[in-house]
Amino acid sequence: MRYGVPLGLIHPAAWKDVAQAADELGFESVWLPEHLVFTTDLTTAAYPGGADPGIRPETPLFDAPAYLCFLAACTTRVRLGTAVHLFALRHPLVSARAFATLDVVSGGRAVCGVGAGWYRGEWDAAQVPFAERGARLDEAITVARRLWSEPVVRHEGRFYRFPELAFNPKPVQTRLPVLCGGESPAALRRARTLGDGWISMPHTLESIRPQLKRLDPPADREFSVTVHAYGLASPAEVPAWAGLGVDRLIVRPWTRTREAVARLTAFAAEYGL
Repeated sequence: MRYGVPLGLIHPAAWKDVAQAADELGFESVWLPEHLVFTTDLTTAAYPGGADPGIRPETPLFDAPAYLCFLAACTTRVRLGTAVHLFALRHPLVSARAFATLDVVSGGRAVCGVGAGWYRGEWDAAQVPFAERGARLDEAITVARRLWSEPVVRHEGRFYRFPELAFNPKPVQTRLPVLCGGESPAALRRARTLGDGWISMPHTLESIRPQLKRLDPPADREFSVTVHAYGLASPAEVPAWAGLGVDRLIVRPWTRTREAVARLTAFAAEYGL
């Protein structure tokens, strides 16, 4: 089992220290979430399931791939992922460039977690139709794959069109992994057909089972399943996760930012990292 660390659940001032601790302790990855902007009117912040979205207009927001480039310079081996990047909120040339840059400066450690998003306000602010976000994401993933691998690319699609162009440098990784988030039927279909894996919302062993049945991971190719498991009880629980096909758990063994490094250290010792 591989273990990831959710940096978005601690104060940004601690991101560097926690990423470096994760790197040194043997955690496999660190992850940053993303929003582009928060509008002052949060009536469009309808979080899936009806829960409080927990967003505030004054919350500081950072460009996730850019910040991960900074963390790449502060670490040596830990993988650097987004959970998740709103790939279709920009033109795919922009996001593809960001992740290619991250992969190059990190020496091949980028993981591109993507999602269609749920917060309409930032799509309206960027003047990108919210109702088209899923279809745009599907096309954007396809475009990025080509930009990252083909010598020259010309594209004529439903949403994006550009003449033949070169796109360099290519990512260090032969196939920069794209993990698709979301739990709607369309999101699970996207992960199964376009992704190198699926990245979930927070779950327990009980709640993840029906999601994995709906996901129906492909058996004919390598496919990663990443789950946010903030309630992981003990190492004895891990084989059950692995038995369900989960190969990465994103864990949060702390409750307060100031405890994060110490709790990660204890977790690494307990789980044999």
